[in-house]
Amino acid sequence: MAKYDDDDSGNSYLTDLIGGSDKEILSTGNPEIDRKIADGLPLYSMTLIEGENDTGKSVITQQIMWGAMKNSFTVDLFTTENTVKSFLAQMESMSLDISDYFAWGYIRVFPLHVVGFDWDESDMQGILGRLVNHIRKSKADVIIIDSLTLFSEYASTDVVMTFFTNCKTLVDNGKTILITLHTYAFEEDSLVRIRSTCDAHLVMKKSLIGDKYVMVMEVGKVRGARKTTGNLVSFEVHPGYGMKIIPMSVAKV
Repeated sequence: MAKYDDDDSGNSYLTDLIGGSDKEILSTGNPEIDRKIADGLPLYSMTLIEGENDTGKSVITQQIMWGAMKNSFTVDLFTTENTVKSFLAQMESMSLDISDYFAWGYIRVFPLHVVGFDWDESDMQGILGRLVNHIRKSKADVIIIDSLTLFSEYASTDVVMTFFTNCKTLVDNGKTILITLHTYAFEEDSLVRIRSTCDAHLVMKKSLIGDKYVMVMEVGKVRGARKTTGNLVSFEVHPGYGMKIIPMSVAKV
């Protein structure tokens, strides 16, 4: 777990920037969300975040990244959703300015989208294998893959399940891994198998409030938590402000 200590070189700035850390959980940096997931996600676990388009999967992962860095964890983000520039701009628009963390190497961003390349199953199997090897060699505490949907279009169920099994092994060896995916991209039998391999499961939905939709996170399970299943938290995202929690009493899921 990377952390700068106070010394004569001026690293006290980073110590103040990052703050303390909790060795048991991975906080989202948002107390209300943390309360819904047993004060945070367990470290050394694999979390699945699933949902349809525009339900807030990336928003939640970005909030978790913020919490990770605020608690002195280093992060590797593998993204098919953003370039480095668009990711940093998106974080800033949520009032989660990570430019200092990025500059100091607390987060590394690896865009995975390739334009104009025709994938086949053998290519995808090789890509997923190399991704596992990269994660294995990485010194980052937290690994985020946003999202796995692209890979599902070209890889068989067995290839995807092998990837999850390999990630589970990496978790047992000290990694904390979060993976997002679009529910529509996987058959139900495959989703059941994927969910069963994960230690935590968050489902993203949309809910109607009046004449507008908000995002809703439902906690499917969290390893070690006594009671979290079915917990809900609803929110909006306002540019320049970030996440705004909406009381569930006024939401219709």
